[in-house]
Amino acid sequence: MRSIAVRTMLAAVVGACLTAPVHAGVKVVTRTQTYPIVGGTGQALVDAMDRNGPRQGFMTRAIAQTTYTVDWRFEVRSTGKMCRLTAADGTLNLAYMFPRVTSPMPASLAARWKRFFAGVRKHEHTHGRIARAMVSAASKATRGIAFDDDLACQRTRREAKRRIDAVYRTYEARQVAFDKREHGDGGPVERLVAAFVRER
Repeated sequence: MRSIAVRTMLAAVVGACLTAPVHAGVKVVTRTQTYPIVGGTGQALVDAMDRNGPRQGFMTRAIAQTTYTVDWRFEVRSTGKMCRLTAADGTLNLAYMFPRVTSPMPASLAARWKRFFAGVRKHEHTHGRIARAMVSAASKATRGIAFDDDLACQRTRREAKRRIDAVYRTYEARQVAFDKREHGDGGPVERLVAAFVRER
């Protein structure tokens, strides 16, 4: 599952003294956390995840979760009445939350857990890749923004935010579509859980 909290910080530096354009860049800060679960069977571990997993909405919990925020730093160059965006540096703060088994597991359960966890990690990391692509696309979308009559650079900043927000909407739709495919009836997540709880 994925949770998104995207914030845009328009901390712009007005720099008539800048002597060369600064190229846009993207930085990714990744943090991984775990929550403990215990159980002697696959079903017991799934039940533990249902009790202890990260909240998804008010009533439900997820097996794992990806959350992220985005901070932006804009640099602009003001020459007379003209304003040009010279850099849009985005920092993606990406956080993963995964379950961690803290009780002993028999070999057969440990093998199933390893396969199950690999599938869970793949799902969450796909959300992370979509988020990375979103920030990169948003940074590229701001290139070339300039206004001839923008003495205080307000139009330039508004246009940068407008373009970034448009990219966010596109990529959020991709996140939702991915979850819909993965979590649908008979989909990959359902099959992953079923294989994990099946006793052999």
